[in-house]
Amino acid sequence: MWIPIIALSAMTFLTWVNSLCRLVCFERRLPAEQKNMVLSTMKDPYMFDFIDYTEEMLETDIENELVKNVTSLLMELGTGFAFMGQQYHLEVGGKDFYIDLLFYNTKLRCYVAIDLKTGEFKPEQAGKMNFYLSALDDLVKAPEDNPSVGLILCRDENRTIAEYALRDMSKPIGVSEYHLCTDLPLDLKNALPAVEDIRSRIDMKK
Repeated sequence: MWIPIIALSAMTFLTWVNSLCRLVCFERRLPAEQKNMVLSTMKDPYMFDFIDYTEEMLETDIENELVKNVTSLLMELGTGFAFMGQQYHLEVGGKDFYIDLLFYNTKLRCYVAIDLKTGEFKPEQAGKMNFYLSALDDLVKAPEDNPSVGLILCRDENRTIAEYALRDMSKPIGVSEYHLCTDLPLDLKNALPAVEDIRSRIDMKK
């Protein structure tokens, strides 16, 4: 299923362009023109405060919530993104592999594979993404497309570990954090009423 591209307002676009993204191996893995466009497209962190999050949720649960709110997801990712699939199937060497979320960006003219993690970034995740991008470029990418780009989204991204993990990778891979509605500073959390309190007050007014 192809979802229409969601365009951002000019102000959001400027904020998106100016955001600093920790995409440490794009510098060496892409031609200059595509590198600059990718760096201006990706951001860090991503805000997924539009999903109904609970601490018990697994990676697949968060992934399902993002797809359920795909319009909000596309707006957060930025301009030019189109949703290509969830758990996108690839067959390599007679075995099945699945990319969490796959997009095509019409501005970058390339596929963007996203691997979603609920915890901290781990070095082995880079090798998995490198494999996905190799398969995408061989099996899915059209000749006129640019090389596919990978983005690993984690709740906690350690820049030093990411730099070491991505340094010798052959494919353009980025690592960014994502924040959920629960990721508020402690002092702000304490200043806000609990969800149960808000619900009880609403019920009292009915």
